[in-house]
Amino acid sequence: MVDLSRFVVADEAPPFSDQTLVDVRAGRATVLGDERGVAVVRDGELEVVVAQEARGRGLGTALVTQALTPGGGAARAAGSDGVPRLAWAHGDHPAARALASRFGWRTVRTLLQLRAPIASVAPDPAVPAGFSLSSFRTGDPGDEADWLALNAAAFAHHPEQGRMTLDDLRARESDDWFSGDDLLLLRDDPGDLAGSCWLKVEGDTGEFYAVAVRPDLQGRGLGGVLMRAGTAHLTGRGLAAAALYVEGDNAPALALYRRSGFVQHAIDVQYAAG
Repeated sequence: MVDLSRFVVADEAPPFSDQTLVDVRAGRATVLGDERGVAVVRDGELEVVVAQEARGRGLGTALVTQALTPGGGAARAAGSDGVPRLAWAHGDHPAARALASRFGWRTVRTLLQLRAPIASVAPDPAVPAGFSLSSFRTGDPGDEADWLALNAAAFAHHPEQGRMTLDDLRARESDDWFSGDDLLLLRDDPGDLAGSCWLKVEGDTGEFYAVAVRPDLQGRGLGGVLMRAGTAHLTGRGLAAAALYVEGDNAPALALYRRSGFVQHAIDVQYAAG
């Protein structure tokens, strides 16, 4: 198995999503290629990366061709004919746009990475009366079930986040970056989970990994409470920036994040065949 971490390059977007890495470890994805470059196919989606020293030699085209060939190695993880119909380009690299054009793929989604400076003074989350904040208890079945139910409801129409399973959650709990202290839970007086703010701290960046509000409570300012709570939690930890990802067409979320001081930093693009 090729070590996928070798393709991570400073100042470039990570070439694979967290879910892709989870699925590779679990044997739910197909990996094509070698140390020069790889294509990963999972759930009908394709991600491709070529090592810096091997770029410009046609390896990307060869990998995509192999992945798109019925029976060419990707059948187990792709569509019914073994051919992925979607592809992610993390960072919207010009080479990825050229590959998409060469194979006749079109843009269907954009995922924006936003960044903001870390506050010098921790803001007051201003938790409203009747609600309280606590931290996620790693491995606790009750917290896990509550969070999964909230996540599924809040992201019911999200093609990736809303499908997270208990196995997916526990895989992330086992990652080096995970800390239960960085998954903040907002509960109402009866103790039901009303929202959550999941932070991912790696290197000098604190990412708002997932911010969720229960659908029946949306529009009451709880998203702002969670953003302020997350910002306060990142303050004073020596981090250079806060980051988050948001769908390019999610106007309400973009408005919330921009009010919180976030600006566009990078863009991921999803392409579809045909």
